[in-house]
Amino acid sequence: MYRNTSFEKGGKMKFNKKDFVSAGLYFSLIIAFVIVGMSVLGYPSEESLWIAVLYAFSITGSIFFRTVYHHLGAFKHLRDEKEMTKALLISVMLVVVVTAVSNLTGFYMVSLEQLLVGGGGAIFGLIISRFLYKVKVAPSYPLNKKGKRTLIIGAGEAGGIVLNELKKESEQSLLPVLFLDDDDSKQKLKIQSIPVLGKVDDLDWIIHKYKIEVVIIAIPSAPKKQIFRIVRLCKEHKLEVRILPLIRDIIDGKINAQSLREVKVEELLGRNPIQLNFMGILEYVKGKVVLVSGAGGSIGSEICRQVATFDPSTLILLGHGENSIYAIEKEIQQSFPRLTVHAVIADVQDFLRLKNVFSKYQPQVVFHAAAHKHVPLMEANPTEAIKNNIFGTKNMSECADQSGVERFVMISTDKAVNPTSVMGTTKRVAEMVVQNLNKTSKTEFVIVRFGNVLGSRGSVIPLFKKQILEGGPVTVTHPEMTRYFMTIPEAVQLVLQSGALAKDGDVFVLDMGEPVKIYDLAKNLITLSGLVPEKDIDIVFSGMRPGEKLYEELMTHEEESVSSKHSLIFISKSMPVDENIMVETLVELYENLYVNESIEKEDHLKQLLRKLVPTFKL
Repeated sequence: MYRNTSFEKGGKMKFNKKDFVSAGLYFSLIIAFVIVGMSVLGYPSEESLWIAVLYAFSITGSIFFRTVYHHLGAFKHLRDEKEMTKALLISVMLVVVVTAVSNLTGFYMVSLEQLLVGGGGAIFGLIISRFLYKVKVAPSYPLNKKGKRTLIIGAGEAGGIVLNELKKESEQSLLPVLFLDDDDSKQKLKIQSIPVLGKVDDLDWIIHKYKIEVVIIAIPSAPKKQIFRIVRLCKEHKLEVRILPLIRDIIDGKINAQSLREVKVEELLGRNPIQLNFMGILEYVKGKVVLVSGAGGSIGSEICRQVATFDPSTLILLGHGENSIYAIEKEIQQSFPRLTVHAVIADVQDFLRLKNVFSKYQPQVVFHAAAHKHVPLMEANPTEAIKNNIFGTKNMSECADQSGVERFVMISTDKAVNPTSVMGTTKRVAEMVVQNLNKTSKTEFVIVRFGNVLGSRGSVIPLFKKQILEGGPVTVTHPEMTRYFMTIPEAVQLVLQSGALAKDGDVFVLDMGEPVKIYDLAKNLITLSGLVPEKDIDIVFSGMRPGEKLYEELMTHEEESVSSKHSLIFISKSMPVDENIMVETLVELYENLYVNESIEKEDHLKQLLRKLVPTFKL
């Protein structure tokens, strides 16, 4: 059902200049043609004027107050013929009622013949007024007959907007041909002369019969499973697929032809994005000095972008790579010119440097995103993983404690659960360090644990895309390899939301839905690229890499899961850590790393890690 665009919230009608122009055009031409028609047939001018005014008021009033004019001219939409018929029926009923009352009271006598002649003139006047409105008042957008033949899926409000916007583009490359919609009531209707000819299940014969080249999905509120079903059907036929942006953009009037974008694989993971408690975040960020470590990385830079929207007093961008820190500094300064931004080049392994930074800027909120995360690389370089992930986190958390930071949020990973890799184990030890310090510190420490982040550096998606562009093959380590996935914005939203819930050194975990097979992800990405898996692009299994495991977990069997104030965030209550063993082992790790480091001691370092994390599988 179309949306009544002439009503605002509260039921008040909203008209613009073109609405009054169209109403005036209908009214005047109906009067003119009724009078002329009846005069030609010899009826007195007084009777002709009375009947003309009667029809003009009834027809124009019906159209005006049913807002049918939106469907008759430039904005002609889904049910134009039906709405016109309804308006005319209402007007005829009004004319009949008024005429009957007039005849019975003797106010003015009108014959049936006069009504029929006047009605014919009124309809003719309405047809001419519609034609003049479309030619002189409504914008005209000639279609590019050479454009790609385009099918729009979704014959609702969004589909109508898409059609209008495609027509507006002077150099549009798309030619709208027809609509598909699963709503039975929309079948065989027309939207601005473009027919609705079937349902999504009819895609096979529709594509062949009408030689479709491009499909636009205009169902902005559709569940992701429905979107995936449509995309899969389209890509089986090697069609170019575009999708309309979010429904809030349609409401805000931000949609145009350039808004149609390629479908992104992260939209097909079968899970809706999390929703934030913005007030909770605002309370602990607004007006505060916020420091982000690893600010040049994928997660760190997105934290900076989102934190900046909550109006902190100062944002400190701390990182080791000068180029990435420079890039995010310029981006934040350009997007938020009133925000005070400091770019700090520092290594989290350098305690004295960090201490000076904390002393100089006095941060109140810290997001610790700096870490080494690449599993195979850290397996080959365990000393660097221990230095950066364990002692870097220890340095950051101790500086936060000593300088009186209010909240400290550490970014962790699902690979820290029952780890089989050096990277995962060092992240688990880092969690333990933070949780242990929380026992005695006035700072609220919190840990955020999530899975693989789509689009981040080292993510499998950029690798797959590169391999597809090169013609394949796409390499997957194991056919049964599964992972939890989330987008970068989702990961950061979880981080920010967890900061608002911080207490007692909790580990927060996002409910990320069902894990996804990497093999299925590879097939979907090939399909979304308009190719056929195993036919156009081969998929080969390269074997599991050092430190990898077939599936990831979000919590250990020993950890207790309880719900939080957020429906999709859970709190993992970790088992208590023997502080004496941890301190002793950390001292031994430090001595082996910084006092007498050698390649031969890497196995010993791993044994020490296992002493801290017994579930670490060497």
